[in-house]
Amino acid sequence: MEYGAMNHPIYPLLDQIPGFARMGFDYLELTLDAPCAHYSVVRQQSGQIRRTLEEHGMGLVCHLPTFVFTADLTPAIRAASVEEMTQSVAIAAELGAEKAVLHPGILTGLGHLAKNLCFKYGMESLQTIAQSAHTHGIKLCAENMPPFFGMFYEPEAFTSLFQTFPQFGLTLDTGHANIQLGENPRPERLSEFVQHFSRELCHLHVSDNQGSSDDHFPLGKGNIDFSSLVSRLKAVGYDKTVTLEIFSQDPKDLATSREHFARLMNQA
Repeated sequence: MEYGAMNHPIYPLLDQIPGFARMGFDYLELTLDAPCAHYSVVRQQSGQIRRTLEEHGMGLVCHLPTFVFTADLTPAIRAASVEEMTQSVAIAAELGAEKAVLHPGILTGLGHLAKNLCFKYGMESLQTIAQSAHTHGIKLCAENMPPFFGMFYEPEAFTSLFQTFPQFGLTLDTGHANIQLGENPRPERLSEFVQHFSRELCHLHVSDNQGSSDDHFPLGKGNIDFSSLVSRLKAVGYDKTVTLEIFSQDPKDLATSREHFARLMNQA
């Protein structure tokens, strides 16, 4: 098992890597978002980034841009979003990453009134992004979205996604899966992702919350039953990458959450 930490794109990337190394993380998950980790900035720093990671003995997983709208109803917005994604795939390959996290799509604007059309557009965008990933030798790991994004948050949506894109893997985000909306909560959603997609599961985003918003709390500060989750992960033999997405003010929470998760995984 390898454990990673994610950069904050508001701050210079090269300033963050040594701190993660000192905390004992195995790899950086590079989220390719503006302003400081946009692909254009990262491309200018690519040699220095690779050297810094090598100096600290750290690997790399990339996270394609978060704040893009590949399923938007406006053609120009979709086109610009796909361009951001494919350029980011290219820089991920240049940096030597083997896999990249992908947000498969969200509803934006008036999309909640035209969900089927947005889904169609989103899948068309994914075709282009998938071709770019194939060309560059990058494994795409599609992430389950929070329910309030309107798309790709239930396991059923990923059944359809993997039928169309069997080369994709799954990034399971514990916080996203735990968020409940409306009068019909789905606390079993997290376990269902592990149960239904054990073969596709190739990456984890781990954080805690209280079930109402994506809080990125340290483990134990929310209501996710990580003991149960880890039991399910061990049952399916999961032994790949785990990124701690803990966004608290105290950097110690990041290492403490990793140690908590690792302790659960190492228990007999």
